[in-house]
Amino acid sequence: MWSYQHPGFTVHQLPALRDNYIYLIEADSNNTLIAVDPAEAVSVHQACRHMGKPLTHIFNTHHHWDHTDGNLSLKKDFGCLIVGAEGDAARIPGIDITVTEASPPALAGLDISVLDVPGHTNGHIAYIINDALFCGDTLFGAGCGRLFEGTAAQMWNSLNKIAELDGNTKIYCAHEYTLANLAYASAIDANNPALTARIVADKNRRKQDQPTIPSSIDMEKATNPFLRPLDSYFCRNYAAAHNISSEPLSIFSDIRSRKDRW
Repeated sequence: MWSYQHPGFTVHQLPALRDNYIYLIEADSNNTLIAVDPAEAVSVHQACRHMGKPLTHIFNTHHHWDHTDGNLSLKKDFGCLIVGAEGDAARIPGIDITVTEASPPALAGLDISVLDVPGHTNGHIAYIINDALFCGDTLFGAGCGRLFEGTAAQMWNSLNKIAELDGNTKIYCAHEYTLANLAYASAIDANNPALTARIVADKNRRKQDQPTIPSSIDMEKATNPFLRPLDSYFCRNYAAAHNISSEPLSIFSDIRSRKDRW
């Protein structure tokens, strides 16, 4: 378990399954303890015992099993409240509280916002707590989620929402996919010095059994191939190399399609 201090809360990062991360958000001012996307229950139970605190809430970003499989067991054992998207309530196991951008969860001591970020799934949401973003499978380290239900236009709009956040915002995504994503990034953005430096740094982290996550908005904008279409110079060069439109959505769609076949 790795822990990161933020204003008003601490994020505890738990590895789970093969490459998942579960996050426990521990409020400083009260006993609130939130599990974000519990892929399974065992590691959450162990962390709660270690901390000497019961789980009070579960925040789900979307309905996929590797984000919700711990819901019902944890709810049974802790009586915690399960929070998820209003538009996807039918697919969130054990949901108690539905939220939207206009109606985020209200928990004492924490300033929480919700972003609708469809693309990976139609009902995908992300949670912003102060300077931390919990984005599930929408944005990864140097990657983004596959378009299982949504369209490229939806995902591009969702990524733009995320990119508009403060550059220092920490990104807590749900999988450790970074090195594989960086390999793909280097194949299409080889002349990017920020990317080259990130590859070295993140490879060293993994050699030391350290996570590459959290990342930051600024880091992703500089190195993530799915956010690089925000840069007009990149778009012009990419469009010329692949004989496509230089419009950002076209660039993003092509990069996403190539990643699916890579």
